[in-house]
Amino acid sequence: MHADQFESRLARVRHRFATTLEGKITNAVVTADHMSCGVDGVMHVSKSYRSLHGICGIGPTVGFTATGEAAQVAEAALIQAYRESRGLTQTEVLSLKKALERLRVAAELELRLMYQRGG
Repeated sequence: MHADQFESRLARVRHRFATTLEGKITNAVVTADHMSCGVDGVMHVSKSYRSLHGICGIGPTVGFTATGEAAQVAEAALIQAYRESRGLTQTEVLSLKKALERLRVAAELELRLMYQRGG
């Protein structure tokens, strides 16, 4: 593959990542309070964990390093409950909310920088 083809594909992946990022974070924030509620809580934990895991992996690859790092912290708040297939404790919910706020700030900054550069 030629360098210009690679850059073109990378730009498309970066754009797709950027356009879905805010929605993924918002969804995790909105559902955080419901992650301690029985079967629905387990479902929300699982969906949010997979979403955050994707941000951790793809973010740094497409130039969103701080976002990826912040997503790792949020993911860590979910991992034990995810592995145990259970909802979150109230302490875990609070930890997740703090991590998601840091993630939102990091993502907003990196999105702003991307759009300022014309990306």
